[in-house]
Amino acid sequence: MRILLISRCTPYPLYLGDRLIVYHLARELAARGHKIDLLAFGDPEQDCTPFAEHFRDIHIIPESPRGVGSYLRRLANPVGRFPAVEAEAWSPDMWQAIKRAFDAHAYDLAHLFGGIHVYEFARAVEPLPMLITPYESYTLFLSRLAAKNGDVGTWLRLQVAREFERWMFTPYAKTVVVADRDRDELLRLNPKLPVEVISNGIDLSYFTPQTDQPRDPATLLFTGNFDYAPNVDAAIRLAIDILPRVRQVIPDAKVQLVGNKPPPEMCALNSDTVSVPGRVPDIRPYLAKASAFVSPLRLGAGIKNKVLEALAMACPVIASPLSLDGIDARDSHEVLVADSDAAVVDSIIRLLNNHALAAQLGAYGRKLIEDHYSWGIVADRYEALYQQIVR
Repeated sequence: MRILLISRCTPYPLYLGDRLIVYHLARELAARGHKIDLLAFGDPEQDCTPFAEHFRDIHIIPESPRGVGSYLRRLANPVGRFPAVEAEAWSPDMWQAIKRAFDAHAYDLAHLFGGIHVYEFARAVEPLPMLITPYESYTLFLSRLAAKNGDVGTWLRLQVAREFERWMFTPYAKTVVVADRDRDELLRLNPKLPVEVISNGIDLSYFTPQTDQPRDPATLLFTGNFDYAPNVDAAIRLAIDILPRVRQVIPDAKVQLVGNKPPPEMCALNSDTVSVPGRVPDIRPYLAKASAFVSPLRLGAGIKNKVLEALAMACPVIASPLSLDGIDARDSHEVLVADSDAAVVDSIIRLLNNHALAAQLGAYGRKLIEDHYSWGIVADRYEALYQQIVR
């Protein structure tokens, strides 16, 4: 097929999780003979070399800023919610890029990645069959944040997000999210919305268990992009609330918090028992050496790539229920599920004292990824969806 792919971000760098699906899906589809042109918001000076081979044509467009007033005006004016001409769009530059792509090539369908960033181009890509992948429900993310913080600003953002998600995906033949909880939230807001769930995948040849080296004793790992507040909340919770209680039973226990842009409050945690190295060139050695991957997330939405990566590396996983959204892992089989600080502490102590359990979780976790979460499987499902909407 000839596919016009419009994305809220470029497909690289891959340590930013929202890039993963665009990069790997394009790679899989291109290898199967599909022709893909990419229009993405980002820095026009970005080096496209790491992903250029997967696309026939690439254009990167700076994103126009959007103020609160622009959201409220669209809510107040139903006629203008889906711009009909370039001048009405938040990003006239992207609108022009779409029209130039139409002038240069013929397409079978348009696939849009993102929510509020790209939904407005539904009329720009007509009459092509079109689908949109917003990854997650922003309403679900904000509702969880509001339940924890309870501040007025979060509550107001939640009301705006709910109103947008009631209608913003309605022109699209399919809306695709990565987890059942996100689908359920969108259907609660609009029961008639045609929503599909297609999870993210894992590069099985890259994330491979290292069976030739032992794991470090009593080493707990959490990874993530710490430019994202839910990851910071989980990391600080693990280091301050959970680790000291574990060390009362296992005195040599320690925590590694690895990932992009740790804020000052995280860097201040560096000590003999807590390591905050920041972004590293390769996360796999940490996943290969850790005794357990501990994900005590209590905020966020969508699927957690970090958990998929840990499972793929056969690293035993202890996770909050939210951390497992979109991942069909069973408690005490592929993972240990822990829904409170006390449960996380108990699960860590149990795992560190039971090498057979750790080995079982690692083996079954890897098999789960091989059977259900490869990028080949993800591409199969998108191909079937493309064929459906084109027909």
